[in-house]
Formats: sequence, C-alpha cells, structure tokens
Amino acid sequence: MAVMKVIELLADSKKSWEDATQLASMKAAKTVKNIKSVYVDDMSAVVDKKGKIIAYRVNVKVTFQVGSA
Repeated sequence: MAVMKVIELLADSKKSWEDATQLASMKAAKTVKNIKSVYVDDMSAVVDKKGKIIAYRVNVKVTFQVGSA
C-alpha cells in the first residue's frame, strides 16, 4: 500500500487553463518527487474593462507518493 500526500497550488497563465495547469505541475516537479496526479480543483479568469480574458487561473491539488506501508 502506498502512502500519498496532497499539496495545493495556485497558478496562472495568459494562454489557457491547460497551460496554467501544466505550469503548476512543472513547478511542483522541481521540488517534489514521485508526482502521481494533478487534480484541477477550481478554475477562474481575470478580465479587463472590456470583458476580455487576460489571465487564466487554476487551483490544483498535486498528489505524490511519500512512501509505502
């Protein structure tokens, strides 16, 4: 049986929600080993005065293995 841990990250991108998710995953991978999954918990967008989306934001949960029982 594996022992897993979950951390929560916020990330944003000017391109898309998918890009923001990828950036969060890549940033986590710099310091966290054994990442097993990334769950997008929430998505939002920032808009300018004209209603145009200028930034995509995601709240992700990153699951990684810390050991086995």
